[in-house]
Amino acid sequence: MGKWQHLFTTGEYASPEKILSGLTLEQVTYTPSEMSHSIYEELWHLATWQHIVVFRDASLYKQWESGDLYPSQPPTSEQGWHDLIDMFNEGLEEVFVWTSSEEKLKLETDPGIIMADNLMSLAVHNAYHLGKIVAVRQMIGAWSRE
Repeated sequence: MGKWQHLFTTGEYASPEKILSGLTLEQVTYTPSEMSHSIYEELWHLATWQHIVVFRDASLYKQWESGDLYPSQPPTSEQGWHDLIDMFNEGLEEVFVWTSSEEKLKLETDPGIIMADNLMSLAVHNAYHLGKIVAVRQMIGAWSRE
């Protein structure tokens, strides 16, 4: 297993697949306190930033810069939740496209910053928000201690 696979999917924490599976629409839209975000909001934030980074989406980045860091509305159906999971998974697939060659990893994305730097930062960002999702799942009783 390569370094990038380890960082994004099988690291020192539960797999994203396990973290995001087995949830109802009610669970993913529930906000346990006014100081926290829902599971849906955490994943939306994570998946949107991941999309900006790996697809180099300048227009979405402009929205992000204007303060659209979390969704304005929760999903109205379970399909909306599953669509978000699909967006997250598509982003992960694109991560592995970027990591498939040293030339791609060495692409300068900003002065002095290469794609490998962006992906390392993204791995930390993903782990942070996936951990927050686990914490919310624990708070609402939707996580096994196993």
